Amino acid sequence: MLIRRGQKDDAEAITATITSAFHEDPVWSWAFPDENKRPVQFTRWWRLFVDAALRDGWVWVTDNCEAIAMWCEPGVEELGSADIDQIGPMLFDMLGEQAVVVAELLGRFDANHPTDPHFYLGFVATHQDHRGQGLGVSLLEHNLALIDATHMPAYLESSNPRNEPRYERLGWQPTGKFLAGDADSPALTKMWRPARP
Repeated sequence: MLIRRGQKDDAEAITATITSAFHEDPVWSWAFPDENKRPVQFTRWWRLFVDAALRDGWVWVTDNCEAIAMWCEPGVEELGSADIDQIGPMLFDMLGEQAVVVAELLGRFDANHPTDPHFYLGFVATHQDHRGQGLGVSLLEHNLALIDATHMPAYLESSNPRNEPRYERLGWQPTGKFLAGDADSPALTKMWRPARP
């Protein structure tokens, strides 16, 4: 399996992988509740994050983007100011009043984000057509070996409890939870991976 850095011409394939992988995600399917509209909405929504990551982030993919990992290196923001300016209009165009719920969810991500310098795993995803082959884990193992060489910690938020044992096997530890929205909304688990000496 070839693991390589993501390039700008991978943007469409990376977006397709995230859209596929997150279609039934507990948090993001709650945020974008119309199952029929979700693939088109996700394609537009995740492309904003993909373009920002390919510009400013640390993006790794398997050869044909069957699995992807989008990171922010220490001190790098996930979205730039011009990206953030697009969020409100985009969400209202796609979701109407539900846009407020998603905007609040983004605020909860920000409020719970650790302040200590770290690598941030914003997205790891495997396309539904390629699940069960260990591609995502292999990709993360590769990335974490590089991170360990820098002696820096890593952080992620898990939006799907099924993935947490996988993250724990790779060295992340749960440090708390926060709700996506109101009391009946799904929870996200904050996970921290200490720096290796």
